[in-house]
Amino acid sequence: MEREKCEGMGICDGIGSTSQPYIHTIIHSIQTNQIRMALPVVVDAEYLKEVDKARRDLRALIANRNCAPIMLRLAWHDAGTYDAKTKTGGPNGSIRNEEEYYHGANNGLKKAIDFCEEVKAKYPKITYADLYQLAGVVAVEVTGGPTIDFVPGRRDSKISPREGRLPDAKQGAPHLRDIFYRMGLTDRDIVALSGAHTLGRAHPERSGFDGPWTEDPLKELLNGDSAGLLKLPTDKALLEDPEFCHYVELYAKDEDAFFRDYAESHKKLSELGFVPSSKAISVKDGTILAQSAVGVVITAAVVILSYLYEVRKRGK
Repeated sequence: MEREKCEGMGICDGIGSTSQPYIHTIIHSIQTNQIRMALPVVVDAEYLKEVDKARRDLRALIANRNCAPIMLRLAWHDAGTYDAKTKTGGPNGSIRNEEEYYHGANNGLKKAIDFCEEVKAKYPKITYADLYQLAGVVAVEVTGGPTIDFVPGRRDSKISPREGRLPDAKQGAPHLRDIFYRMGLTDRDIVALSGAHTLGRAHPERSGFDGPWTEDPLKELLNGDSAGLLKLPTDKALLEDPEFCHYVELYAKDEDAFFRDYAESHKKLSELGFVPSSKAISVKDGTILAQSAVGVVITAAVVILSYLYEVRKRGK
């Protein structure tokens, strides 16, 4: 066949005119880098070695800068846009896009993105999608929480989802279910993941709320003092809804169950829409750093759930 010149590609090997829609689609895909982005991440020995090094660097960074809360929030917000029906959003690194980190729910997260960029510069093979989820896993571990199974291989995306897919702290139980069910998560996941809200404090410029989720939680529990303790409307909904409250009561009594379910729910969230390559292996590191000044996220979560449970019992 005679080789023809094709607009946008240079040479067309006789496959037809660019007036055909599918040709335009192929050209556009190449020009916008979509074909390259669709290729799977090669998780080889070198990639795993960089993940291991990045994990160590993240531990030091999070401990030294006391930034576990915002790193965990970054991981959650990148993953929490997933829509199980349309297979869009999810932990794909798109939160680094200016369009997305300016979403109202992501206020303040540019700082965490910049922290991660320092690590990315040292280990360029790692995708942003993997890096952000690794940062969330490390944030939990550094603050004394459980070791969360981490499997690398997530692809990066330059396409950001529309605004409004993340939970609104001003809403109640129906809203929580709408958001989490859309992701393919369950009531148990909702309560378990809500427990990690006890890490750090809320800032009015970011969430619209001001105050610590936990401040000397053991003392507050023993004294029955709730002054200064922040309970978001979404957290209050956990006590008002019978199904949610079932898990609140369970976790308040059984710390091991909370640890186990939290680790499982966090892993599910971090892998929404992600199908690991058969060559990708779990990256586990059982070493738990000593408790840092940030506080113990999971222990604090159990304390708060216990506190809320006692408050509810006294109100009956």
